Amino acid sequence: MARTKSALDHLNSGRQPHVVHVIPPGAPGYREANGGAMVVSSPAEVDALVRRIGPGEVATLDDLRAALARRHGVETACPVSTAIFAGMSARAAEELRRAGQPAETLTPWWRVLKRGGFLNPKLPGGIERQKMLLEAEGVRVSPLRKQLAVFDHEGRRPQICEAPLPGAQPPPADDGAGLSQVARNSTTASSSPRRPLKNRT
Repeated sequence: MARTKSALDHLNSGRQPHVVHVIPPGAPGYREANGGAMVVSSPAEVDALVRRIGPGEVATLDDLRAALARRHGVETACPVSTAIFAGMSARAAEELRRAGQPAETLTPWWRVLKRGGFLNPKLPGGIERQKMLLEAEGVRVSPLRKQLAVFDHEGRRPQICEAPLPGAQPPPADDGAGLSQVARNSTTASSSPRRPLKNRT
């Protein structure tokens, strides 16, 4: 029986980013691209981006997507795959923590927030764990509309969210056929142009 892949396996899979120039109507990122191109990143690229967020800094998933889009010179980055890859990065970091890797060398996944500065219950340990790790770095977490959020998240954006990232080799381009599996699945589930898929953050 084949072994179930770990988050570390996915992180180190060698998957490369690629640019989609033709985004099907209703697919994630369709409206944001506004006729332009969208990059589908990779687990390793998202992990490397999160590692650039320093103590006391936070970034939303939308901030990460904007940084990825600037890096690849496109209009937007896929919202679904970026969120999934950020989750993979977090789980991989916790796998390394359990294996005994020093905490200071781990990818700081707890510094990634949802849109509006809200904590993400889908991250390892849920919002209470994220809250504990953020507050240990001096980031205040407070209730907002029955959820927990970082009120001053905009003032804590790291430099990666304000300036272009170091350039990468241009990723492969396609005509939409190479849209990530998660994006294709979402497109199938929301095939009507009248009901575009909501972005996940």
